Amino acid sequence: MQKRIDPTLSHKHRKRSVQLVAEATLPSRFGDFRIAAFEATGDEDHAAVIKGDIAGKTGVPVRLHSECFTGDVMGSLRCDCRDQLEAALVYVGEQEYGAVLYLHQEGRGIGLANKIRAYALQDDGMDTVEANLALGFHDDERDYEVAAMMLKALGVVSVKLLTNNPSKIKGLEHYGIQVEERVPLAIAPNVHNVDYLRTKKLKSGHLL
Repeated sequence: MQKRIDPTLSHKHRKRSVQLVAEATLPSRFGDFRIAAFEATGDEDHAAVIKGDIAGKTGVPVRLHSECFTGDVMGSLRCDCRDQLEAALVYVGEQEYGAVLYLHQEGRGIGLANKIRAYALQDDGMDTVEANLALGFHDDERDYEVAAMMLKALGVVSVKLLTNNPSKIKGLEHYGIQVEERVPLAIAPNVHNVDYLRTKKLKSGHLL
């Protein structure tokens, strides 16, 4: 079994700063939210979709969602990203308060072009972990420092994290965000992503 890479150790961290630069209302099919834009030094812009007043709150329901152009936008069935995003927005929309952070970390942090290269390797029989490793990456290149800084900028004291990925919990806690509880996101597989989800469970340690 492929050894799990700790994402908090896989990056050479530089000093970062994150600034909330704009905020507006966002009525949506999932509820009435606010959307906040963040600029991060040496990084792409990130966003948070917010329900209610989360400043100073504990146990805030939060989803950390990494950008997925193929799934979120194009409706790809190769992954469960869009289903997870929509389930998180529905869940948060039903709460008194909460947030979904949309993070610019396409393809588990390897970028869109490399993600498509990984898709091609998967078409030839590799799984997602093997494909990333074949391209010279760790199986997961994501880091959650910016997410933690966004939550701190929003005044969040502690969170209930909507995730199946223990590395997100470890990553947030590494950067000083208390995770009070994990809220599972149960998504039914389809014929195109069942092997992808199996790899998530067996090689990446996701709690599925």
